[in-house]
Order: sequence, then C-alpha cells, then structure tokens
Amino acid sequence: MANLLNQARPIISAPPFSPDALAAPEADDELADEAASAADAEWRALTVPATHHGDRLDRALAALVPEFSRSYLSQLVADGAARLNGAAVAKPAHKLRAGDRLEIELRPTPMSQAFVPQAMPLTVLYEDEHLAVIDKPAGLVVHPAPGHWSGTLLNALLARDARAAQLPRAGIVHRLDKDTSGLLVVARSRATMDALVARIGARQVTREYLALAHRPWRGPAEREIEAPIGRDVRNRLRMAVVDLARQPGKPAQTRIELLRNAEQGCLLRCLLRTGRTHQIRVHLAHLGHPLVADALYGGAPAAGMARQALHARRLAFEHPITGQALDFQAPLPADLAAALAAWRLQSPR
Repeated sequence: MANLLNQARPIISAPPFSPDALAAPEADDELADEAASAADAEWRALTVPATHHGDRLDRALAALVPEFSRSYLSQLVADGAARLNGAAVAKPAHKLRAGDRLEIELRPTPMSQAFVPQAMPLTVLYEDEHLAVIDKPAGLVVHPAPGHWSGTLLNALLARDARAAQLPRAGIVHRLDKDTSGLLVVARSRATMDALVARIGARQVTREYLALAHRPWRGPAEREIEAPIGRDVRNRLRMAVVDLARQPGKPAQTRIELLRNAEQGCLLRCLLRTGRTHQIRVHLAHLGHPLVADALYGGAPAAGMARQALHARRLAFEHPITGQALDFQAPLPADLAAALAAWRLQSPR
C-alpha cells in the first residue's frame, strides 16, 4: 500500500472565524452558558386546559411543551424559570387549575448548544476535497456528550470546514476515547461519509493501536481475542466481556501481538477487527493486562503516564472516491515515548 505519510505535510489548522462565534468559547464557561441562555431563551405563555386540571405542574408542562423532556422542564421550574398567574412558582409538584395562566422561560439545553463552531488547532496529516485524516491529541473529546458539550473535535471541524455543518456528526465516522491519542478519518462529503461507514462495517479499514499494559506478556506472541462486549451490570460507566446467553452485548474481536516485554509490563500492537466501545481496554483487562493508567479497567499510573496508554498509530484504507490506497502512521506522543524509555522498551518502527 502506498504510504502517504511523507507526502502529506501536517497542517495546523485554525481558519478565520467570526469574532462573535469565538466570544463565548473564550469566556468563562459558566458566564458563557448564561450569556447564551439569555440570548436564546424563549418565554412560552400557556393557559391550562380542563384536561390538566389537578395535574402536577411538571406533568402538564411535559404535555403542553412536548419538545422538552419532563425532567428538563422540572429543572427549569426549580431554577425559577416559571410563573403561574403572574407569580413565580418553583415547585414542579404544584397542582394546577383549569384556566391558570402559565409562563415558562424555555432556555436552551446544553445539548442544543453543543453543535457550534469553535476554532482550535488540529494536526491534519492529509486532506483532500473528500476526507481528512487527523492526529488527535490525548484529552480531546471527539463528540459532544454529557459533561463535554463544547471544546470537542466536532466543534473544531465545524469551525474549519463550512461543509461539515451539512454532514451528520460533522463527518465523524469513528471515534477515539478522550484519553486515547492518534488517527481518525473524517468525511467532507455525504458520499464519502456513507462509503467510509460501509467500509468500517465491512472491516475494510485497518485500525492499529499501540498499547502499554501492566504485567509481562506470557504465552503466544500473537493472539486473536474473540469475546463479546456489553455494559457492565455492576458499573454502568464500564463495558465488560459478557455471556451473550445471559445479557445483551455484541461480538468483539481484537488481534494482539507482543512487540516488547519488560519486567513491569508489555508493549502490544492491537488490531481492531470490530469496533465496540472501549474494546481494546476491555479485552486487555479481561486477559489480565489492563492498560497503564486506565483506572476504569484496573490500570494504575506507571512510567510517568497519567492517561490510558493507548495510541491509534496506524490507519489504512482505500480512498472511497478515488480508489487510491492510503496508509498513515502517527508518531508516538511525548508521554508514551517517555513511558517506553522509562521501562527501557525500544520504540517500534
């Protein structure tokens, strides 16, 4: 396969952007949220119909303002965003009467403010009119989610490429965990996005990772792990290897190759056959080799690593439009390179 690593020069991208759009992200987070809410809030005036006589305030609101969830409307009431017959009301359980005049300030949800452009530097290893390959640093969230509604890769893509706003998820076709570094491909057109999604589903995209794990590797130097993954019933924040006959899950397959062994642990090459949530982290923990510094799955800080020691090093696929063979490698980030040196492990080529 043609290696384009030397042909595609890294681009540090921070394109021109509207000062108005930049004002909120650069301000204090809480102040920015308040400013956005004040600018975009809508007061909705309602008259309680006879069908909701005697209902709780939050229950009636959920029926009368169906575009918001009952839990969110309850929170608005508790936050002082509602008035009943001209007076403030802060109890979601307040009982209503037919004919009551109800006013509520419909403030934007954090989710509704997530999909906004935010210019930030991105290292782009390759780009054409159809797609881009990005070397994501550890610590960057890929897609907005609870707790991370801004400052994500999606926000950056919206800022650097006007066409991203026309694509689902701004062209993101696969993800890396926040603390995993390395390569991602993103689409710049709908045709490219559909084709990339299909190729990933058909296992026609090579996704290779470097993993620094606890405990020296024992047994065969190469191993194929087939172990279904589902939600951990004891901790909903985790995934786990599951018995599909007893609980929900999906088949998951990872190829693991030993690269280097040390007294403290091992350096592994992991090739994804499937793409389940936290797949490599779960499979290695299941084998008794949790990633260094991966506290969620039993790893501990070591060799100076403060985040899970996982790096998406190589990405290879056939260009979905031109048919050209593309093959990229991302250099080791500084923290992982230092960790290998601390354990006296030679960096792989």
